[in-house]
Amino acid sequence: MEDLFTNISPKNKGKLLRSLMSHSVIYPKGVNILSNIQREDFIGIVEAGSLEIIFNDYNGNSVVLDELEKNDIFGNLISSINSEDAECITKEPTRITYIDYNNIINSEIVKNDYYIIFVKNLLKILADTMNQKNERIEILTKRTIRDKLLEYFRLLSIKKGSKIFTIPRTYIDLASYLCVDRSAMTRELKYLKTEGFIKVSGKRVQLLY
Repeated sequence: MEDLFTNISPKNKGKLLRSLMSHSVIYPKGVNILSNIQREDFIGIVEAGSLEIIFNDYNGNSVVLDELEKNDIFGNLISSINSEDAECITKEPTRITYIDYNNIINSEIVKNDYYIIFVKNLLKILADTMNQKNERIEILTKRTIRDKLLEYFRLLSIKKGSKIFTIPRTYIDLASYLCVDRSAMTRELKYLKTEGFIKVSGKRVQLLY
């Protein structure tokens, strides 16, 4: 995902963050950061590290709703974190910079060029985020594990502009992303390979159709 501060110099980034009254927190691995913050009207920027947004249903099942890495942003206006059943778990030591959404709206620095660039970057990221969510909805509407896998591979192929690509997540995370049982997904991958739909080597996949 594009950096929120693309085309903004480090000096102006510092000025911008001070004007927006941002603050940064460093979390160790395995922490649910939502337990320590208000879930209303904020934007979080992943400055370093990575985390997962996880939903826990009443049966105790966990589904990964989103994976966030360096430069990604999240918040109640962007991500699915409003529910008390949602968690945001750090996968490694992670530094998050928080900005109160109201400070963006009421900012007194709108006359500065770098503020305009910041807002444009934010709007582009929001649009990209919506596209990603729509892609996942498109995948999850498929009825079978096979159809979900093939749709996921199709979208990856389009993004890479090639029928050869690398799956950008572990197979455990992929099963969670597709909302399917990992063992059943592994069997289906073997069937797709045997039937000549794909070649698989580790996380490298080649479409043969």
